[in-house]
Amino acid sequence: MKSKLVLPLSLAGLVAALFLFQANLVSSQVTSQAPGGGFTASDPGVRADAPGSPPSAGGPIAGLVGNQGPLFVDGLAQFGEADEVADGLGPRMNLDSCAGCHAQPATGGTSPFVNPQVAFASKDGGTDTVPSFVAANGPVREARFVSNPDKTADGGVHALFTITGRADAGGCTLLQPDFAAQLANNNVIFRIPTPVFGAGLIEQIPDSAIVANVASSAAQKQALGIGGKPNITGTTNNNGNDGTIARFGWKAQNKSLLLFSGEAYNVEQGISNELFQTERDETVNCQFKPTPNDVTNNDPAATDPRSDVERFAVFMRFLAPPTPSPDTPGGASSIAHGAALFTSTGCALCHTPSFTTSPSTVAALSSRPVNLFSDLVVHDMGDGLADGVSQGAAGPREFRTAPLWGLGQRIFFLHDGRTADLLRAIREHSSKKSEANGVISRFNDLSETDKQDLLNFLRSL
Repeated sequence: MKSKLVLPLSLAGLVAALFLFQANLVSSQVTSQAPGGGFTASDPGVRADAPGSPPSAGGPIAGLVGNQGPLFVDGLAQFGEADEVADGLGPRMNLDSCAGCHAQPATGGTSPFVNPQVAFASKDGGTDTVPSFVAANGPVREARFVSNPDKTADGGVHALFTITGRADAGGCTLLQPDFAAQLANNNVIFRIPTPVFGAGLIEQIPDSAIVANVASSAAQKQALGIGGKPNITGTTNNNGNDGTIARFGWKAQNKSLLLFSGEAYNVEQGISNELFQTERDETVNCQFKPTPNDVTNNDPAATDPRSDVERFAVFMRFLAPPTPSPDTPGGASSIAHGAALFTSTGCALCHTPSFTTSPSTVAALSSRPVNLFSDLVVHDMGDGLADGVSQGAAGPREFRTAPLWGLGQRIFFLHDGRTADLLRAIREHSSKKSEANGVISRFNDLSETDKQDLLNFLRSL
């Protein structure tokens, strides 16, 4: 596969990103005023790393030994590679690299300030149009259709773009899905990329710890209407059949990082591989590389026979968790008070602050704390967040509790990226039938100063 690294942004895109970033920093320093002149809590905005300090995300986990460091570096390079049609890209896809989606605040993160999908639509002569729900200053998105034309359940990803018109795809003509018609029928839902920082630690959390945590604090959870259940592999539309707990993805639908990598490579970039060997679109004139596209290199002279999906998995497994910044925003006292409120209000009942990993052959992942702020199980989030899609044991209104580590540097929130306002994201947890209603009611009853401290705490993560 050609090594063609993704450039972060065009010059115009970089200027736009810097403008938006500076606007967020300014907004974080402005005190909100209610109409009567009183203080109202507000999102402090995207947190920047302190000048002169090391980046808070994107590096390898501490404690790697032997060849583990070089394997991380190799995986990082592969994660940033932009694939071409000759590599197997497409014929339908959402983007051409992993790092394009997972970019903020560093490789392995989530949607960046400038959405690369807009420029990608016409890359290398491509003639696709940009769907109405994709914007230059909006989140990277994938689209799923809730139902098929016969009203049976769909739920699958419908790729935004094709290779039609590209200089390296002569003779291929494909139509994009009719998103306008599907939008008019309220049949489209969206997902944005989930960060993969610290994913190797999440992978090593024992199932027994997840189950025990669900059963803990039972009286408090019952009083607030909180349930929750693991997404067990082997259930309908869930990859794997070993009866263990899946934990990756918006609905905790994937068990392992290798499976997560193979599925994303096939679904998001259209690149078939040893886990997903069949092309998603088998139009004859649009096949420019024999399938599967990404395989183990059996050449005896190969210095590294591993496939790309294996390299992606190793990169994510060795990717360090994000480092919180307890000094900003609001100062240490505000953040400490906000952390206490996070627990007393009930947020921590689902956003479990910490687990501990199982013993592992990788010392850096063995018996280590995982400060992820998630219970890794799915909860009924009510009609307001419902997307109508079932995946495994996760139903149409159910989502995995999103890990909050690194939240301070995220731009877009919730599964569909509907808002860049953290305060709105919190309140969107409350709707008819949501398990979060009791906790959000408590949050709404806090004083504005207490709300601000809680928001400052979250932005410190």
